[in-house]
Amino acid sequence: MNKNLFLVGIVLLTFFVVSFITNILGPIFPSLVSDFNISLAIAGFLPFSFFAAYGVMSIPAGVLVDKYGEKAVLYIAFSMAASGALLFGLLPSFSMAMLSLFLIGSGMAMLQVAINPLLRVVGGEENFAFYSVSGQLLFGAAGTLSPLVYSYFVTGLNSQSAQDPIINLLSNVVPSDMSWLSMYWLFAIISIAMLLIISRVNFPTVERNSSESVGTQAVYKQLFKNKTVILFFIAIAAYVGAEQGVANAMSLFLQQHHGLDPVTQGAAIVSRFWLMLTLGCILGLGLVKLLDSRLVLVGFSLCAILSLTAAILGPTSISVIAFPLVGFFLSVMWSVIFSLALNSVKHHHGSVAGILCTGIIGGGLASPLVGFIADISGDLRLGLLIVYAMLFYILSIGFWAKPLITNKTIQIFKSKGETTSNI
Repeated sequence: MNKNLFLVGIVLLTFFVVSFITNILGPIFPSLVSDFNISLAIAGFLPFSFFAAYGVMSIPAGVLVDKYGEKAVLYIAFSMAASGALLFGLLPSFSMAMLSLFLIGSGMAMLQVAINPLLRVVGGEENFAFYSVSGQLLFGAAGTLSPLVYSYFVTGLNSQSAQDPIINLLSNVVPSDMSWLSMYWLFAIISIAMLLIISRVNFPTVERNSSESVGTQAVYKQLFKNKTVILFFIAIAAYVGAEQGVANAMSLFLQQHHGLDPVTQGAAIVSRFWLMLTLGCILGLGLVKLLDSRLVLVGFSLCAILSLTAAILGPTSISVIAFPLVGFFLSVMWSVIFSLALNSVKHHHGSVAGILCTGIIGGGLASPLVGFIADISGDLRLGLLIVYAMLFYILSIGFWAKPLITNKTIQIFKSKGETTSNI
């Protein structure tokens, strides 16, 4: 039992690390723009490099897991993340940033594919729901913590009287005019530490169930002809695009339109965004037990649109509250869209999940589009219209989705004769 709990702890720690590394792009985005002296459209290709790796690696990662096992894939993933972070730390340039972020993103994509089936086995199927929610909460906690660590490191490195030994050590390798690079040295250290931990752990053999298995080429060819699968693929791309479009733009927006310091105030707002997204997940778990998930999706989509409008049109006092609220209302979208997609097809759920995860590339497409429109118009508000388009597409899902199985709700909300199942 103790061994199983230890293994569960390692897997949950991996959830934390994935989020801690993934969600740093938003806080450092203003620094990337200013230090590399690039336009918003060009800067948008940095998150594109990261999320394009998800699109490229999600399905191949499933093949690698089936062939070599979870531990080998964890090794490869953390090795790629460490290599990417070290390259960026040692050779800070725009071109190296593109390569570095692609390597780190590839590693994170591989981890996402490997750790969910692993968590089911090491924690026991009867506890999988509990540990899966715990993993998501840790994912949110890491996203909340990452911007605060960034703010602490950059502030400390810019101070002449920092007493923290870690900051003093980083000051020897981080250029004084690029203090934000300290985060990538930290990512390299974390990835190497995870490699050492994994080397000492023996994971059990994972028998992948039908929802986790990778299909054949013929199966994927068949699914790519399925209109429903394509529509939900676009939906996942829209969700990740909206999430990352807001997360990457908000600190820069608050700097440009309200004069807030991106290192301290901007990073704090980004931290609250991820905190509110996590808290929203908790509320969403309750709501989908009371209401049809399509209705929940419509309600949260409308609230996200209203919150984004308040964030970009309101005064400073409103904007700093409304941006995190966008995260709160985005919170349920991933899980609801994913479950509606899987419940809308009869077979090959593992392959459908792989296709949907490939849609994460949408997170990379949003930022260049937002930046391009902002550059040609001279107003980041107009660039964020891209996010509106994605949110309205997500809103539409509540009207056209026709799942074969609907989510189970409490009896008083269930119509007579309705077929239900857990989401």
